[in-house]
Amino acid sequence: MRFRVSRRNVHDRLASEDGNASVEFALVAPLLMLVALAVLQLMLAIHVRSVVTSAAIEGARVAALVDGDLARAESRTRSILENNIAGAAVQSITASQVTEGENEMFAMVVETELPLIGFYGPTSMKLTGHALAE
Repeated sequence: MRFRVSRRNVHDRLASEDGNASVEFALVAPLLMLVALAVLQLMLAIHVRSVVTSAAIEGARVAALVDGDLARAESRTRSILENNIAGAAVQSITASQVTEGENEMFAMVVETELPLIGFYGPTSMKLTGHALAE
């Protein structure tokens, strides 16, 4: 038995769209996953920055409310960061009392690494929180 291939049969097969969905998925899926991972990475970086900023501000407030106890302010900042995902990225925490004009303020400086991947790698970041002395 011979199978006869006609010109019309070949043309119909080439013109049909059977199997296109799986090829399109194979081409688009890696790009879609790359975009999704980039968005998740950006969300993580923004979260870490937000948590470190909030911890620095909270530490400065503690120093302002507890008569300038800088050691207590540092420990408060450290305890906030230890209980969060951002705690592993912290390099140093420094508390100080500063004067700007006539205002006495407390400053908490937190140095951390921003967890990035790709060409940008871990980026060092320094965040400062201020509070007026009461």
